[in-house]
Amino acid sequence: MNRRYAESMALRLRPYRQEDEAAAFAAHEEVLADDFHFLLGWDATMSWSDFLRVLDEQRRGVNLAENQVRAVQLVAEVDAELVGRVSVRFELNSFLATSGEHIGYAVVPAHRKKGCATEMLRQALVVIRAEGVDRVLVTCNDGNAGSRRVIENCGGTFESIVPLEAGQSLCDDNGQGVRRYWIE
Repeated sequence: MNRRYAESMALRLRPYRQEDEAAAFAAHEEVLADDFHFLLGWDATMSWSDFLRVLDEQRRGVNLAENQVRAVQLVAEVDAELVGRVSVRFELNSFLATSGEHIGYAVVPAHRKKGCATEMLRQALVVIRAEGVDRVLVTCNDGNAGSRRVIENCGGTFESIVPLEAGQSLCDDNGQGVRRYWIE
């Protein structure tokens, strides 16, 4: 839909809360059907409280695994309904620089094509720039025309298409590769 709709919906990003557990798990299951992950870093052995603690540690840069960087995962809500999530990484390690990104996002299927992803990326850019990151890498699979438009509408400059590496968490790209964009 158009930008006016996205602006009128009053989408806001915020950290996960204890009361988000049921809605977040429901969103995770819906997005998982597209072979995408909503709750990054969660596994079935964790309680919701443990997941929230891990997210807080990652935000503060504490107890990070060797391959992790300081980051924040935020939910997007409209009228108190969870419609998506963004993950914002405040730096790129060697893996993220070649096979990842600074900002990733996922929108619950019922809220796609309504401007949510564009507004989520716009707000995530404010978050990352507040941390001093001026040049932001965002990627999408080459076959995802909607995500390409989102990134380009937010000022993304196309750099290249790279092959999808084994285990990379983007949706199945049918062998088309990953589009890399920089937003300055």
